[in-house]
Amino acid sequence: MFRRDLQLGRPGRRTVLRVSALAVGAALALGACGGSGSDSGKTTVTFWNTNAGPSFTPLWQHIIAEFEKDNPNIDIEITDIPHAQVQQKIDTAIASDATPDVAQLNTSLVASTAGQKALEPLDDRLSGSPLNGKLAPNFLTLVKGATADGKLYSLPYSGNVGVVWYRTDWFKEADLKLETWDDFYTAAERLTDPGKDRFGFTIRGGAGSIAQALEMVYGQSGVTEFWTPDGRTTVNDPRNVAALTRLVGLFGKYTPKADVSNDYAKMVAQFDGGTIGMMQHNLGSYGDHTEALGGPDKVVGTTVPASPSGTRVIVSNPVTGMVVFRSSEHKDAAWKFAEFVASKESCSHWNENVGQIPVNTDSAAEPWVEENPTLANATETMADPATKIVQLPYYLPEFAAISKTDTEPLFQKVLLGDMTPKAFLDEMAGMFNEAQAGFEERQGD
Repeated sequence: MFRRDLQLGRPGRRTVLRVSALAVGAALALGACGGSGSDSGKTTVTFWNTNAGPSFTPLWQHIIAEFEKDNPNIDIEITDIPHAQVQQKIDTAIASDATPDVAQLNTSLVASTAGQKALEPLDDRLSGSPLNGKLAPNFLTLVKGATADGKLYSLPYSGNVGVVWYRTDWFKEADLKLETWDDFYTAAERLTDPGKDRFGFTIRGGAGSIAQALEMVYGQSGVTEFWTPDGRTTVNDPRNVAALTRLVGLFGKYTPKADVSNDYAKMVAQFDGGTIGMMQHNLGSYGDHTEALGGPDKVVGTTVPASPSGTRVIVSNPVTGMVVFRSSEHKDAAWKFAEFVASKESCSHWNENVGQIPVNTDSAAEPWVEENPTLANATETMADPATKIVQLPYYLPEFAAISKTDTEPLFQKVLLGDMTPKAFLDEMAGMFNEAQAGFEERQGD
């Protein structure tokens, strides 16, 4: 959610919204080979906003207006696409040779789109840009690691990370802290009072559960890589099995039993409704919590505690960036817009409003980051060279199915006691190992 006082941009600045009047289907039909020249002699760059909604459109309104003011020879034509439809729209556009010039994509979408040879590598452009050396190394590593060939296909400007959200007022009343994993489990127990319909934690057992479970598991175990040197996944490493066993032990005792089927919306509704002491998600739910619970004096988020070995392990979260499509006839203009989005001013405008980590290090040094305790903690964690990041294999075509449809029902069985954590992780590991072997075989062809 964006701050409403910034919704129309900073005072004194023009904020003209350039939303295409065409439906997405018409945009696909007419947008082959990207943008075009206009009657005025300007270059028109077609841009897909792939997370359309009232929280983000005003931000693009401001950024586009500022870009066009600085670049009067370029028009940005924006098409808003709801996030749930993005993959389908991109696949259709690639198949019909009707991709836009530039788009906003997160790392998982970058991986699938680059895998179809539809994106322009940006390594050389960044090396010759004023932005070179201004983007946080950990986020560049995440973006490059999401694709099979390790090239830079996305210019990142907004980073995310998993955090444990907790009720600071409840912690203060109970004299609790959240610095170690033992602190986390102690808090889950002591904040639970079923008689008052209060629980210390909420586990996401429905749609979207696997990514969050992996964040908690790897964070506890201290395992720092997704693959072993011989190409086998670490998902079922004994340390991960022990971590998952301890985590699911909270279910039904220190969490609501309804958690077994709760998706994101239901999980957040429980937490924001005031009956839960802690929940794990990423920075994307910042606006929901602060609005519902009253701000940093009532709720704050912190990155997962360091593992018992002392290593802080973070599982990769989506990094949002700008991509240039290979079929674009206006790559230079599209890159110029992407550069502008990742610049200090635009990066700050976007991330201050959405509560995420600015990838531009000049933006990250601005006072508004430090003024947000959750964001300051997340930014510091991601900038720390000692932080270890487990890169999920988004490049695998099977990744989405394995991490969602194939394993979410199995995780529910684990919560209900119908499947052991070890059996669950062994089955998931088998899926990933098979997918990786197939990938390596195709690479060798």
